[in-house]
Amino acid sequence: MSVELIGYGCFFLTMALTYAIMCLGLNVQWGQTGLFNVGIAGFVAIGAYVSALLTTPDTANRFGGFDMPILVGWLGGAVAAALIAFLIGALTIRLRADYLAIATFGVAVAVQLSALNLERITGGPFGIGFIPRPFGGCAGDPLLFSLFNLGVLIVVVVLLYLALERLVRSPWGRVLRAIREDETAALALGKSAVKFRLQAFAIGGGIMGLAGAVQAHFIGFIAPENYLPMLTFQVWAMLIVGGSGNNRGAILGAVLVWGLWAASASVIASLFPPGQQARAAALQIVMIGVGLCAILLLRPRGILGEEKVVSRHLGKLPRALRPGTKPETPKQ
Repeated sequence: MSVELIGYGCFFLTMALTYAIMCLGLNVQWGQTGLFNVGIAGFVAIGAYVSALLTTPDTANRFGGFDMPILVGWLGGAVAAALIAFLIGALTIRLRADYLAIATFGVAVAVQLSALNLERITGGPFGIGFIPRPFGGCAGDPLLFSLFNLGVLIVVVVLLYLALERLVRSPWGRVLRAIREDETAALALGKSAVKFRLQAFAIGGGIMGLAGAVQAHFIGFIAPENYLPMLTFQVWAMLIVGGSGNNRGAILGAVLVWGLWAASASVIASLFPPGQQARAAALQIVMIGVGLCAILLLRPRGILGEEKVVSRHLGKLPRALRPGTKPETPKQ
């Protein structure tokens, strides 16, 4: 196996895992709570720009350049996105379904336009470059550099997955599912639907911001065109394919859909001349849509469907009392 192939495999998995972090954030909002957020690109952009401003070197052309450590940038991007999500959620969380979708889409458009026009802060259409990359000292050895970056991202995804699994199986996570399935019953038990939805929306937004910060540092450059609504479509496709409500499904769907997206780009590049590739790039969306329809026809709940039982205590109940168990008919 050539060094170039290994390097490309590391880059592919690194990008796929950044999308997996976005899917995990969306899974908290939609898969666990039923919040229809189509403003993913906006929260990802907030995390990316905040982290870039905190960690890039000093420059006289724009605000920022605090030259802080990368870890500080990642945490700052996540906290900033969570705070913005909390403020937006406080205004919109009572909206239902399509109304919440319209509101979050408007937020994403506002963030993208702000990044495009606030040149003194975001660099405008030119974006922000020279974003420090993890293990930048190993850049002289591309293979070692790629392996180290992939290792860092694997650690981030594993830690995030374990933390979210604990949350899902905690009383807090079970309340989210109860509100999603039957809000009236949850309210009758004294649970505040607005409070729990707002918490889930803020946590999901913070995870999306972390994904944007991580991705910005692995690419080394960000611009407003990186955060168009197409990003939101990609993340939704990944979660639906993998299995909404399942954290493992979110990670699997991100890898599969990103693989299909990368493969379709390679096919387009080989079949169409350079002058027509921009027009032919729309075929990528068609391929993703066809693949999404095929998977949903075969697996309506995604490749890895949602787990019906997440409480560790239900396994201790007698079999006849467990959810989904049919009562045994007495023998005659």
